[in-house]
Amino acid sequence: MYRRRGGFVGYNEQARQVAEAKKDPDCAWLADAPSHTLQQTLRDLDHACKAHGTWKVRWRSKARTAPSFRFPDRSQIAVRRVSRRWGEVRLPKFGLVRFRWSRPLGGVLRNATVSRDGGRWYISFCVEDGVTKAAPNGRPPVGVDRGVAVALATSDGGLDDQEFVTPGEAARLKRLQQRLSRSLRVHDRNRGSKRRDATRAQLGRLNARIRARRRDFAAQTAVRLVREHGLVAVEGLRIKNMTASAKGTVEQPGRNVRQKAGLNRAILSKGWGGFLLKLEHAARYHGAKIEKVNPAYTSQTCNACKHVAPESRKSQAVFRCVACGHQDHADVNTAKNILAAGLAVTGRGDLADGRSAKRQPPELIAA
Repeated sequence: MYRRRGGFVGYNEQARQVAEAKKDPDCAWLADAPSHTLQQTLRDLDHACKAHGTWKVRWRSKARTAPSFRFPDRSQIAVRRVSRRWGEVRLPKFGLVRFRWSRPLGGVLRNATVSRDGGRWYISFCVEDGVTKAAPNGRPPVGVDRGVAVALATSDGGLDDQEFVTPGEAARLKRLQQRLSRSLRVHDRNRGSKRRDATRAQLGRLNARIRARRRDFAAQTAVRLVREHGLVAVEGLRIKNMTASAKGTVEQPGRNVRQKAGLNRAILSKGWGGFLLKLEHAARYHGAKIEKVNPAYTSQTCNACKHVAPESRKSQAVFRCVACGHQDHADVNTAKNILAAGLAVTGRGDLADGRSAKRQPPELIAA
């Protein structure tokens, strides 16, 4: 949002800016877009500036970001189910749009968002379902460890993993990426050429298929966990910091850059952040509670004797305590420690991830 003296501009000013932009000969294409979607874009930009600061807001890349736009006025949106598999929605300036009906709306329609992913267009509806929070289901608790070799390990010994990329798809990904990287040196695939765009489209469709598998795995696993357990303890990981590049600067280059890059790809390929979002969303409907605990030393602590030693983790899958000799799967042992931290209520009533400085209430002195 453009800043002016006195703060950010209001909604009336946004409408005026959109009207003026449509009259601009250099932006004549804006006349074909619905005014409410353009105003909503300005509102989103306004909210981002207020939340993060004007100078920290960056424009999305056209090449790296999937396009999307929202229709905020529900009075101009009409949804109708045509058959078991198909539905129709009436959108401003689009008319009737046919879409694949994947699930019931389940509430009062608030807005609609159209997005593109992997060469396909999708529409999602935001509804008000009236559900605030389900009652606690009273199921037993569980700890969940998110790993690299195994996507998810639970404290009851369960190991959930799935290969999201087949060997054939991995080879095809590599070929397409090599073709794209050579495109600037090849005359007929220079930047902006049709062959380069075709290569990027093939990469986008393949990556969209992989993302769909990852989302499906995260959603199904999350729903199963919150249905079977009343408390799900997970590590409060800062994934963005964990997957930051280690290349450093020219003056101070990083160490083990290639190894760190491989670890970053492995972490991102397991979808840790997406799984947590699915888990928190599903818990709202199934009466479960999600607790984020401090991840420090959970992989080095013996669940049997609580001895902390890096040497106890013999490998990616084997944990053998150097103090008591207790042996378990390394990720399962970590999940048990996460569960113990999630259940550890301090004297002041807060959980392990946000412990107070004083862990016991002060003693009362009799008068």
